[in-house]
Amino acid sequence: MTSEPAAPKPLAANEGIKATSHHLRGTIAEDMADRSTGAISDDNGQLTKFHGLYLQDDRDLRNALKKAGQEKAFAFMLRVRLPGGRATPQQWLVLDKLADDMASPSLKITTRQTFQFHGVLKGNVKELVQGMHRVLLDSIAACGDVNRNVMAPPNPERDPLLGQVYEHARAWSEYALPKTRAYHEIWLDEEMVAGGEEKEPMYGDTYLPRKFKVGFALPPHNDVDLFSQDMGFAAVVEDGRLVGYNVTVGGGQGMSHGNVETFPRLADVLGFIPPDKVNAVGEAVLTTQRDFGDRTNRRHARLKYTIEDRGLDWFRDEVERRSGLTLEPARPFGFTTIEDPLGWHECADGTWFYGLHILSGRIKDVPGRPLKTALREIAQIHTGDFRNTPSQNLTISGVTPEQRPVIDGILAKHGLTRENDRTGLRRNALSCVALPTCGLALAESERALPSLLEKIETVLDEAGLSEDAISLRITGCPNGCARPYLAEIGLVGRAPNKYALFLGAKYNGTRLNRLYAPSVTLDDAVGLLKPIIKRYSLEREGGEGFGDYCDRAVLPADATFHSVGTLPGDAEAEPAVALVQTATSN
Repeated sequence: MTSEPAAPKPLAANEGIKATSHHLRGTIAEDMADRSTGAISDDNGQLTKFHGLYLQDDRDLRNALKKAGQEKAFAFMLRVRLPGGRATPQQWLVLDKLADDMASPSLKITTRQTFQFHGVLKGNVKELVQGMHRVLLDSIAACGDVNRNVMAPPNPERDPLLGQVYEHARAWSEYALPKTRAYHEIWLDEEMVAGGEEKEPMYGDTYLPRKFKVGFALPPHNDVDLFSQDMGFAAVVEDGRLVGYNVTVGGGQGMSHGNVETFPRLADVLGFIPPDKVNAVGEAVLTTQRDFGDRTNRRHARLKYTIEDRGLDWFRDEVERRSGLTLEPARPFGFTTIEDPLGWHECADGTWFYGLHILSGRIKDVPGRPLKTALREIAQIHTGDFRNTPSQNLTISGVTPEQRPVIDGILAKHGLTRENDRTGLRRNALSCVALPTCGLALAESERALPSLLEKIETVLDEAGLSEDAISLRITGCPNGCARPYLAEIGLVGRAPNKYALFLGAKYNGTRLNRLYAPSVTLDDAVGLLKPIIKRYSLEREGGEGFGDYCDRAVLPADATFHSVGTLPGDAEAEPAVALVQTATSN
């Protein structure tokens, strides 16, 4: 007697929404025209993500509005598509004014190297999108189950090779855009093309199972956190020439508290390709995930789980078959730093850039630091451009020797000339937005970071370690937007003022941290860190970093990892690639 085959699992609800959306149109236009509510339907709320929009509400106001019998304070977050983080002065001035006129007045630099507007009311969305369009900016595919904003080293002028890497990143961003004209019809009033069914040759009718993140890096700088990306390209330079890229696949930061089947994962090194094969191999990776990613469980739908389940060798074979290219063995490479250069730096082309530290990427005016005003004044006279960094900072780039004293004067007038006075901890700190606008947030993040830094900086100063570069990242939930599992000190929200504390990542972004305390307040975390920091100051070996010390001397020996490779050419054979936390360390 033979058993019946198991019934196929039902598809996730999002798959049906995408399949019946007429290539991401849904009834978004009708919903946006309805002024009886500030919200849109749940289905359209999923589809607008592909247009760069998230429906949110001000959670600080929820209780008061509920008691008054009123609707939630709904507003949209809009994320700009900005490959490599590059914006012209004209674009900057338009974004600055749009924030003032149609959103919360601040601009937010995200950990994916682009801008977010917050507090965009329903009636303002279309005008805001059209305002961006007038300066050749859009929010297409900034969110949703597609290739999202592509990250790249932020200062190409420092080195001609960086310029080549940036151009490859920009070209991939354009190549991987969805072909649907839904965005242009809904927001830019483009007429629907008559005749012929619209096609998505790369994505198909239901796009990807989940989001897809890509980053480009030029070792030894790991400013994009390459191993956190679904797909990464590490530039290989030989005899001063860019000869190709080592391709990495399967990174991802998201997990769920209490669900051991979800985990952060560092990417595997897939192999080496010549530079003219970026798009071909990128498409092969993306379509393999399109066809084999899990569409039944969105918590298991990222590329990292496809590779974890099926194996790297299987995945490489599939990519080679689809691309028609046999990948070469990876070339030697390694990373040393993640930190952005701050202050003035000269570039290879004779121009200068100024690295500006922006805590949590929040561009606004505060007493003693009118940042938004200063950058507006600079944009009005600047002949170069602006570059967002993956660490939520900003560089004023392409500054000519003649312009430098003028821009320096504007910075000095507004108190922005002491960037290098930041502690090593503050220079390496990231946070997500979290409360009050993110609907997923379980705890504070951006609003909690300043006081948290002050408390830990006091401890570091007492230990004589204020200049040590130590990475700290805090998020309001376990989805990992600020890449907390790659931080030497990671804090991940579990509940109001309750966080999981992770320690022991490698500073250069090549080893995940591990759980140290499952549920602590921020004050508890500082109390736990104080004796560890003191011991570190006395017991560290040579130039040992804080994360390396915690991994060696603080974390339990029985916490385990899966290690499936090493960085090519790494003399110490650091188990840096595809380290995955198991149930014993979750």
